[in-house]
Amino acid sequence: MSFFGLGKAVTMDLTYAAGPTQRTAVVKSDQGSLDTLPLFTDGDTVAGTVHISPSPGKRVDHLGVKIEVLGQIELYFDRGNAYDFVSLVREVTAPGELTAPMSVPFEFKDVQLPHETYQGINVRLRYAVRVTMQRSYGNTVAQEFRFLVRNAGIPPQLDGPGIKMEVGIEDCLHIEFEYAKAKYHLKDVVVGKIFFLLVRIKIKHMEVEIRRRESTGAGSNTYNESETIAKYEVMDGAPVRGESIPVRLFLSPYDLTPTYKNVSDRFSVKYYLNLVLVDEEDRRYFKQQEITLYRHEL
Repeated sequence: MSFFGLGKAVTMDLTYAAGPTQRTAVVKSDQGSLDTLPLFTDGDTVAGTVHISPSPGKRVDHLGVKIEVLGQIELYFDRGNAYDFVSLVREVTAPGELTAPMSVPFEFKDVQLPHETYQGINVRLRYAVRVTMQRSYGNTVAQEFRFLVRNAGIPPQLDGPGIKMEVGIEDCLHIEFEYAKAKYHLKDVVVGKIFFLLVRIKIKHMEVEIRRRESTGAGSNTYNESETIAKYEVMDGAPVRGESIPVRLFLSPYDLTPTYKNVSDRFSVKYYLNLVLVDEEDRRYFKQQEITLYRHEL
């Protein structure tokens, strides 16, 4: 990764100490493209070398170079006021003149990276190594090299018999649905059954949705946004009384994150299984149930 600044007089590159063995992961960018970025976990050492080069024949005076490891939460409705929950700084060079390529090693040992990288509807949690060449007269140049953080968590206690609920319309529809459990890891399988106890309306099809609800801000400034992450059709056609429909939904193909609760008092993320029935007049009947998602391995 390179950066051109000062009228293309300077390029910056960063290589991590792990080299070809550096773990990576793929993430969607702001523009919708897929980027492969370095991957770290909480407690890792972030180390590498920054390469700064002047263009041939250029001489660049500077006031020093510093390297930072940053973790930030940005709320889209409050742009320009990012909250730094990780901020580590190293001054790596003294003031001087850059006339030839310069390579500067850096190391931040056992960095606390408590939260996972996240990009949602109204909030973004991001990490980066920022390299800054300070210059006089307002010509300071800074380049950020993003990286990802994912943390395997301790599996929650799988208590209780799972989820069992009823939904119905008086004298028209009565169904029971049950799922084997309410807590799933990100590569798990949702297994359940749907029982039709009374059917007096013409059902066209039925599906299970995975919905994500994102809450940002606090108090009267709380914003809640929901989006459908996945739809899985479990039945096509009219059911009859006494029929039982199995549900088997694999989670691994979908872009899911763990459930996040009150991350740095800035945002939370919850997930729901939403059972949707659609009749022949396209009326929709639904019932949703919160589930807990967790990452049990990287």
